[in-house]
Amino acid sequence: MRLVCISDTHGLHENLDVPDGDVLIHAGDLTKVGTLEQIAEAASFLEGLPHRHKIVIAGNHDLGLEYQAEQAEELLTGLTYLRDSETTVGSVRFWGSPWQPWFFDWAFNLQRGDEIRAKWDLIPQHTDVLITHGPPMGVLDLTFRQEPVGCADLLEAVERVSPQVHVFGHIHEAYGQGAEVPGHDTIFVNASICTLDYQPVNAPIVVDL
Repeated sequence: MRLVCISDTHGLHENLDVPDGDVLIHAGDLTKVGTLEQIAEAASFLEGLPHRHKIVIAGNHDLGLEYQAEQAEELLTGLTYLRDSETTVGSVRFWGSPWQPWFFDWAFNLQRGDEIRAKWDLIPQHTDVLITHGPPMGVLDLTFRQEPVGCADLLEAVERVSPQVHVFGHIHEAYGQGAEVPGHDTIFVNASICTLDYQPVNAPIVVDL
């Protein structure tokens, strides 16, 4: 199964060259500020891509998907939208969750500790592909100031579940693939398409299962 991973497109998708594959994954921040119009535009772009399966979660910029959830989710036709939920493609189980540790006053923010840990506790064992918007602590999470800003409780959940692949974004400047966690074979992917200054120049990342 070929996974094509993108994240943090922020509405700047028109010139994005997305390779074909079996499953397209968008790990959130489809939009600039998450208006219904912006969500509809991003959804239309994704629907037009050739991938048979398209799995999407929200990010902190996608405000409409938190605060106008019913209206916004209706716009995601042709896409599988995950919000603390799972889907299965063939025998591969995908779990998606939009939350991240509190980040200014955007969407899907939770306080570190018990509040956000409760969301990660929902991730089931035997999850093959985990999709979150933010990174786990110490994994492709360095800001331009070289500060690790990932979530320690998410890292604990990844260590518990040990998915084959963990896809996320959020920290644009940490784009890339790798950063192994000792004792685990998980492939980590920060699929942020936009750079720190919101230039949509990073390539989608392809992972073959």
